[in-house]
Amino acid sequence: MTHPLINPADPPERQREKLLTIVEVLMRRVEQAADDSGASYAQFERAAMLEDQVRQRTRELEQALDLLNQSNARLAEAGRETAAAQKNLANAIEAVQEGFALFGPDDVLVMCNSRFGMHMPDIREHLRPGLAFGDYVRLVSRSRYLRLPEDGERGAWAAQRLRRHRERHLMFTIGMGPDRWVQVSEHRTPDGGTVILQTDVSDLIRAERAERGKLLDSQAQMVRATLDHIRQGVAIFDSAARLVGWNARLGEMLALGRGRLRLGVLFDDLAARLAGTTRLGQGMTLATLREWATAERGRAPLRFELRRGETVLDAFAQEMPDSGFVISFSDVTAERSAIAALSRVNETLEARVRERTEELQAALADAERASAARSRFVAAASHDLLQPLSAAKLFVAAARDDSTPPRTQATLGKAAAALDSVETILEALLDISRLESGKAAVTPRPVPLGPLLLRLGDEFAHLAQARGLRLRLRPVEATVLSDPGYLRRILQNLIANALRYTDTGGVLVGVRRAGAGALRVEVIDTGPGIPESERRAVFREFHRLNARASASEGLGLGLAIVERAAKLLDHPLALHSVPGRGTRFSLTLARAGPDSMRTTARPDASGGAGPGAGAGAGFEVPAHPVPTRELLGLLVEDDTELRRALGLLLDGWGHSVLEAATHAEAMDLVSEIDIAPDFMLVDNRLGDGRSGLHLIEDLRLLHGPVPARIITADRSQALRAAAARAGVAILYKPIDTGLLERFIASVDLDGGKLEGGALEGGDTHKGHPGG
Repeated sequence: MTHPLINPADPPERQREKLLTIVEVLMRRVEQAADDSGASYAQFERAAMLEDQVRQRTRELEQALDLLNQSNARLAEAGRETAAAQKNLANAIEAVQEGFALFGPDDVLVMCNSRFGMHMPDIREHLRPGLAFGDYVRLVSRSRYLRLPEDGERGAWAAQRLRRHRERHLMFTIGMGPDRWVQVSEHRTPDGGTVILQTDVSDLIRAERAERGKLLDSQAQMVRATLDHIRQGVAIFDSAARLVGWNARLGEMLALGRGRLRLGVLFDDLAARLAGTTRLGQGMTLATLREWATAERGRAPLRFELRRGETVLDAFAQEMPDSGFVISFSDVTAERSAIAALSRVNETLEARVRERTEELQAALADAERASAARSRFVAAASHDLLQPLSAAKLFVAAARDDSTPPRTQATLGKAAAALDSVETILEALLDISRLESGKAAVTPRPVPLGPLLLRLGDEFAHLAQARGLRLRLRPVEATVLSDPGYLRRILQNLIANALRYTDTGGVLVGVRRAGAGALRVEVIDTGPGIPESERRAVFREFHRLNARASASEGLGLGLAIVERAAKLLDHPLALHSVPGRGTRFSLTLARAGPDSMRTTARPDASGGAGPGAGAGAGFEVPAHPVPTRELLGLLVEDDTELRRALGLLLDGWGHSVLEAATHAEAMDLVSEIDIAPDFMLVDNRLGDGRSGLHLIEDLRLLHGPVPARIITADRSQALRAAAARAGVAILYKPIDTGLLERFIASVDLDGGKLEGGALEGGDTHKGHPGG
């Protein structure tokens, strides 16, 4: 209990003085009252006891004072140590070569060194403790030393910088001034603060650019320029999974410093680095990614997502021809956000679907118009291109007779061969156009193989003889289900191709059984064979193996037509070849009759010398009958040149020709002479809008079943059906003079009674589809 005379708030020295004064006063009173009785003595005893208490209290106060002094001394020492630590920390931060800044959890600048913001003198004075992070970013975005891309906008850069501030780790490089670069690294502290380091990497970038400039040729520099101007981040690795190329965007997207991206760094090292800061999506794992990267060859393209904070990257990895690989990263954060937003606004989905449906309908209409335009082109080409070609061939044929000098005969022969080549090329182009447009019409029906193979043997005997090759065909008495025109075209192209590429030996065409209800037609040659690497390419348009064939022999469309026609007819096509020994093409056909096949013997066509080797021995085209009487023919053709050429040709063969251009003109001419023609050659497209079939029907009503042929370039199924109903066969343009001569010879021999099937195949011209 404290004495009332003692104030506890007084210092110990003051309390001690008060106690000594009290003791002194009490002693005087004791001395003055010595003569008092026992009461005075009692007071003395109490005074003595009080003095002891004062002494005890004094000792306690002295001890407390000592403790207080010790505490003050330790506190002062701690203050000195704290000040020294703060000074050491400031010195240490100042000694860091990079710019350093510490922002607190409240995003307010706590401290920074003098190098922080050293590349932006115009804002350096504003970088003081207490500066908010948002204000710091705005100061940087407005600095005249900040160098943005040409299409960069400072406000957009500041907004993006603030968005990326939410990431735990951030690293990017920005340009400062004309020729300096600063790498900015931003990291979170455990208490939620932010540490920013600014490193001058100008020398590193200059050295890197100088080194790359030494290593890259002009092509590589173009690639580099391309990479640096695309929005994707790109990394290129060689076959050993070492980094050999990248662009600046890659480092920004993956927050990888320039020290991490260097030539020769292994893919595994980069993957391990990214594993701690990113997450793989779409079921992808780091182990799967490493396994793909370390595979030697045959990697399938790989697509996966990479998430880093709120940023979503779409990654696509693909193998390169040299067994290296390239990985591209696209920032799809905005797309993913858009998808999420769309899922929240389902009410707009119906309108978007409607809009998309309208777009698709418009695209479909455009496609249909394009298809229709293509079909119109094919029809126009059939008529407008083949019409003058037909006239030219007829003029050449009319000019060739026995009185023509040998030199002129040779020239005319070459001209005729050239026109045949042009005709073949045009027909091939029209075939491939029809097949690819999907407008080719096929009519599968029973087709006897025997007569078809015999005609093909006759057709190619001369070519085989000219090349010194043996052409052997083994016809059979079997019937298959196919379109006769396209089947003939397929076999024509296979035989022609075999003869064209075979130098010695020969070509064999035979038929084998291919299981129940099927036959396999094989075309086998002894040519150079087809390498494995070319066996798919030979079916491409305009592809010619080893470029051996000249343009006069074809454009490389034969096998392309074969493949598409076989697919259209559902006839499996197979190729087997041994380089240096020869090639076999096999076409599998369904039977149309009983399961029986009987081979018919047929001599081969040999081009070599020796017994039986002659002009297509066993394969020559049957000789045309010599006309026994002059016939009167009616020629109706709206094309003047073609009409003149046909007239000259028929006149040279010893026949009279009545020429007309239209339906009405032909009817008037026949009515005027009042004589029925022996035969009629009528163009199907007459100038007055009437068809040739109508004219033939009208004249037959007046004069009976006069033999007739429709002349046309229209190879449509509709015209073939109409002609068949009218009992009229077709001569396709360009007109084959051999077929024309056979028709007229049949009229001469039969007195005008032979019709319809007198022409081989009726409406077949050079095996063109539509026969």
